[in-house]
Amino acid sequence: MIILITIIHVIVCFFLIIVVLLQSGKSGDIAAAFGGMGSQTAFGPRGAATALSKATTWSTVIFMITSITLSVMASRGGSRTNSVLQGLNPSQTKTQPAAPAPAPAPAPQK
Repeated sequence: MIILITIIHVIVCFFLIIVVLLQSGKSGDIAAAFGGMGSQTAFGPRGAATALSKATTWSTVIFMITSITLSVMASRGGSRTNSVLQGLNPSQTKTQPAAPAPAPAPAPQK
């Protein structure tokens, strides 16, 4: 199950990247965000939703659902993969604390 969700997640990631890069900018340049060029809104005028924007919305929703599903399955131990460190034995060397530094010799008296 995890493999299927991971494959769907990766495909949706690539699709989302492509769809976002294909879209054109809405407000033209940065001046439109501050009221320049007769713009009344911060993000430009809203038009009808195109097929590209709907595809972006749905792929984003699917991306979020697969992300949450994968994180929940991983936290519950849904993945049955072994850890890289599972077969290693703990180190057998025992360390001892460092010896204290010797006290400085007293200064000679004059």
